[in-house]
This record gives sequence, C-alpha cells and structure tokens, in this order.
Amino acid sequence: MEFDELLAKALSVLNERRLSNLATAGTVAAAFLTDKGNVYTGVCIDVPAGMGFCAEHSAAAAMVTAGESKIVKMVATGIDDNGRGCAPCGRCREFINCLHEDNHLCQVLLEDGSITTIGDLLPYRL
Repeated sequence: MEFDELLAKALSVLNERRLSNLATAGTVAAAFLTDKGNVYTGVCIDVPAGMGFCAEHSAAAAMVTAGESKIVKMVATGIDDNGRGCAPCGRCREFINCLHEDNHLCQVLLEDGSITTIGDLLPYRL
C-alpha cells in the first residue's frame, strides 16, 4: 500500500466532533499498515485534564485488540495539516517503538512529503 492510500484512510476518519461538554474527538487521525497487510485507524480524544488519547494510541489499541503489533507504515494527520501527514509526538513515537521489536523500522509520512522511520525520530530509543 502506498502512502497516499494510507493517508486517505486516515483522512476518512478525521472528523472533529464534541463528545461532551468536556471532550472532543477527531481533530487528529492516524492509520497504521501492519506487516500482515491490515490497516487500523484511530482518532484523538481530547479532554481538559491532560489525559487525552492520541490518534496513534487509538489506532494502536485497535491493532493490538486484533492481535497485531508490527507496523510497517504509518501516517497521522490533523485538521490543520491541509491533508498532509505529520510526525507523531514524542510520546507516540516511544509507544509505537515499544509495541514490537521491529517498529523502529516503521516508515512515517511527514508533512513535507518525506518519509522517515520511527527509529530516526527516536535516535536514542529504548
């Protein structure tokens, strides 16, 4: 699967919405392609207490629930990213890296259209 297809999957779930007077969701979406060829998507959930849930964590939860953990490609995008990819935050980088021994090789689409790896984004990873 090419990155444009993976980005389209993320964009298909990108949809800002209010969940309650304290929570919103969908301002960032992520899509993961696993080594088995499956795609998992997720959206962020934001709450004011700093306990938010990143889109990458949401996609990872769906993937792990389905019995997978190895990601070969990933993309995240937000409502302010003009339909382009964006780098995962540091917390998500470390989280993804920890889910499988080979996830440091996972390719990541960046905002400028370039591709890097989780390992390159985390040069001093665990």
